[in-house]
Amino acid sequence: MKKILPLVLSVTVIPTLLLAGTAAYIGSQFKKKPLPEPGDEKNLVEEKWVELFDGKTLKGWEGNHKYFRVEKGAIVAGDLNNRIPNNEFLCTEKKYKDFELTLMAKLIGEGKNAGIQFRSKRIPNHHEVIGYQCDMGQMKGHSIWGYLYDESRRKKFLVEADLKKTDAATKAGEWNEFRIRCEGNRIQIWVNGFRTVNYAEADETIDRSGIIGLQIHSGPPAEAWYKDIKIKELH
Repeated sequence: MKKILPLVLSVTVIPTLLLAGTAAYIGSQFKKKPLPEPGDEKNLVEEKWVELFDGKTLKGWEGNHKYFRVEKGAIVAGDLNNRIPNNEFLCTEKKYKDFELTLMAKLIGEGKNAGIQFRSKRIPNHHEVIGYQCDMGQMKGHSIWGYLYDESRRKKFLVEADLKKTDAATKAGEWNEFRIRCEGNRIQIWVNGFRTVNYAEADETIDRSGIIGLQIHSGPPAEAWYKDIKIKELH
């Protein structure tokens, strides 16, 4: 029996050690791959992202081409030599409901206002649109990039971000990165990684689908540049 006992122990102990080691390895793999935060899924499902702008033409978009053109791989709205008489919008032909939108934008010239429409629609026989706008520009000497405005509807800011933080996050006259996420009644906006908006719409009568639009505001000469426009539908 003394010669058999060590063999029995080895037969029972080794599988136990192997199971423990396997469990530890599996556990370590789960720790290395935490669940993504909202908005970070693009790293896992890149194939769902769709380019809204091909970098060469305005295919898939409609609007007054007098104020919109393609230049250097970007959509350029406005004019640096002449005043813009009306708010003008270049809009997608397709409507979107729940989505995440990313793009780069910059604003140059005397004019200090432009923006990105979403869940919006054209007003019939009019140059204006109605719906949510992610603002771009300045007001009273401060950046309003990433503020949430309700264009042609409530006609007011629904969310105004912290002035100092917004000023610090914005690169005046340079490219800035936007991320806009709409899911259900929740709207979130980031500018260069800083979240400016986390808004829950309380009015259930407001349509949760609509076009994406690029704006140049009426007023002094200015150009709003937009590029790298991508969207991912969430449902």
